Amino acid sequence: MLRALRNLGRMVSIGRTLGRHGALPVDLFRDSAPFLAFILSLGNRNKAPGRPGQRLAAALQALGPSFIKLGQVLSIRADLVGEDVANDLAELRDRLPAFSGDAARAIIEAELERPITELYARFDDQAVAAASIAQVHFAETPDGRLVAVKVLRPGIEQAFQQDIDLLLWLADWAVRVQPKLKRLKPVAVVETFARTVALEMDLRMEAAAASELAGNFTGDATFGVPSIDWDRTAKRVMTQERIIGFSIDKVEEIRASGLQTDQLLAHAADAFFNQVFRDGFFHADMHPGNMFVTPQGRLVAVDFGIMGRIDRQTRLYLADMLIGFLNRDYDLVAKVHFDAGFVPASQDQELFKQAVRSIGEPLHGRPLSDISVGRLLAQLFAVTEKFQMETQPQLLLLQKSMLTAEGMGRVLNPHVNMWDLSRPLIERWMIENRGPEARIADLLSNVAGIARRLPTLVRDLERTANMLAEGGGLRLHPDSVAALAAVREREGRRWRRLGWAALLLAAVALGVALS
Repeated sequence: MLRALRNLGRMVSIGRTLGRHGALPVDLFRDSAPFLAFILSLGNRNKAPGRPGQRLAAALQALGPSFIKLGQVLSIRADLVGEDVANDLAELRDRLPAFSGDAARAIIEAELERPITELYARFDDQAVAAASIAQVHFAETPDGRLVAVKVLRPGIEQAFQQDIDLLLWLADWAVRVQPKLKRLKPVAVVETFARTVALEMDLRMEAAAASELAGNFTGDATFGVPSIDWDRTAKRVMTQERIIGFSIDKVEEIRASGLQTDQLLAHAADAFFNQVFRDGFFHADMHPGNMFVTPQGRLVAVDFGIMGRIDRQTRLYLADMLIGFLNRDYDLVAKVHFDAGFVPASQDQELFKQAVRSIGEPLHGRPLSDISVGRLLAQLFAVTEKFQMETQPQLLLLQKSMLTAEGMGRVLNPHVNMWDLSRPLIERWMIENRGPEARIADLLSNVAGIARRLPTLVRDLERTANMLAEGGGLRLHPDSVAALAAVREREGRRWRRLGWAALLLAAVALGVALS
């Protein structure tokens, strides 16, 4: 009861802010709860400027840190808010007034348990960037290294926890009032948001993400990550190497320094492709403010609070999808969706193939340089909604990341498509992972797995039989023991035959591959 009263009070304040910006969700309830829609329409300021998505972004900005982060999460959920609103929310800038340098110093000293004068020879009180969760100060270590120090906002954990509790309460009620929203998993969306924010508010996790990404690009002269100063990093403080260079959207300054923007674009495309397909671990917020260019022409990413992961099988499904579209093989595209379980088996695969064709045919005959992979995925997700495709958060995050990366590419050169520049890399990856040799290697791997499990399966069967027969608790009749022994022997022979058959199949497959 107390929770409901507290949340209702907060809702009144939120409703007033949304109404002031003309952002109350009237359309969401127009069909299922017309009276509620009417009440909400009365609260909306109809003359608020901008498109619906822009008005919502302005309202979320006014509501503070939790809602700014929520807007960023919703910007990758076009299936939930619509593509136009999602695009407007993607422009939501995570910028807030900075808190004082004295507060930052106090947090650093409390977290690292040392006076700041021991930690840094110089610490700039003026923040160089301030966002909803943390802000960044420049500093210098006693051994002369230039660093950037990220510090969490005071009291930010408690503020987020209260708002997340409210959002969970609202998501639960939304499903009750509007049952068709259940497919979109609003409660799961909020829970995912809560986990994401919890990770962002532990700067050790961000430091670990930066370290992992740096390890994936060890030895790469074209793309890098700032090194982490682990001695000056804790839950609420992260210290990393300071990057000297240009923000990637400073095109004129980059050109004036003698660097080639097309070459930088090619490096950016390769780096993003390698993150997604080679490593399955990618920077999911690669907008121009998070990408710098050193005077030597090396790209360096910053801000690792939002990262994405895609397992190998999903990467292969995604590759098959793209191959299917480029080759007009809509049978393959449809089959991938059903095999992966993205679309329920109860749906009509032929009808789904027809829907996929409606996306792919307009691409036919167009050069790769004119195709936006991010836009292609957005259209695909919009179509699959009609076939009860369950939300795939990892693919939605990837789709939005692709759009952001493509937008960054257009900043460097609006006439060149980043995927066209990395075509050799794409083709090589496709051959290595989806060509005949790769498929045979997968087959051999599966066969080897069966062969490795055979002794264990037989041993477990024998152990179970012995345990049951030798007084470990359950006593069996001698006839039952004899029958079980016969079964054990028969099953052992069957598994051995399967093992030899698997090995024979492997040999045949290898022979075909080498012929």
